[in-house]
Amino acid sequence: MQTIAIDIALFLGAFAFMEGFAWFTHKYVMHGFMWVWHRSHHEPRAAMFELNDLFAVVFAAPAIVAIWFGTNGGIPWLLPIGLGITAYGLMYFLFHDGLVHRRFPMWGVHSPIWKRAIQAHRLHHAVHTKAGAVSFGFLVAPTARRLKAQLAEIARDEG
Repeated sequence: MQTIAIDIALFLGAFAFMEGFAWFTHKYVMHGFMWVWHRSHHEPRAAMFELNDLFAVVFAAPAIVAIWFGTNGGIPWLLPIGLGITAYGLMYFLFHDGLVHRRFPMWGVHSPIWKRAIQAHRLHHAVHTKAGAVSFGFLVAPTARRLKAQLAEIARDEG
C-alpha cells in the first residue's frame, strides 16, 4: 500500500519535472521542427483557437494514460504522476492563456513571482520568428533585465 508521503512526492516530482520538460519542448520542439504549429502563437490570433493549441492535446495524453493506469490498470503510483502533470497543465493554462494572453477573463495577480513570469513571457513574444527568442520556461523566469540583455546580444550577433 502506498503512503500519502510517496504520493505527494510523486505528484510534486511530476509537477517539477514538467517545468524542465516544458522548457525543453518549447525551445527545441516548438521553436524547432514543430514551428509549423507554434508559429500561430507568435502571430496575431484571428480566431478563438490557434494551431498551437494542439500542443495541449498532445501534452494531455501522457497524463490521461497515467491517470487511467493509476486508477484502472493496477499501477497506483501512476495516479499521482498523472495528477502532477495535470496540475502543471492547469497552472500553465491559467497563467499563459488567462493572465498573459487574456484569452478569457482572469483575476489580477500582484505577486512579484507572477509579474516576473509575465514579463519574461512577453519578452519571449518580442521575437516573432523561429529563432532568436528568449525565456522558454514557465515557473522559472529570468529577470526582465537579463532577458533584455540576451535579446540585445542575439540582435548584435545576427546584425
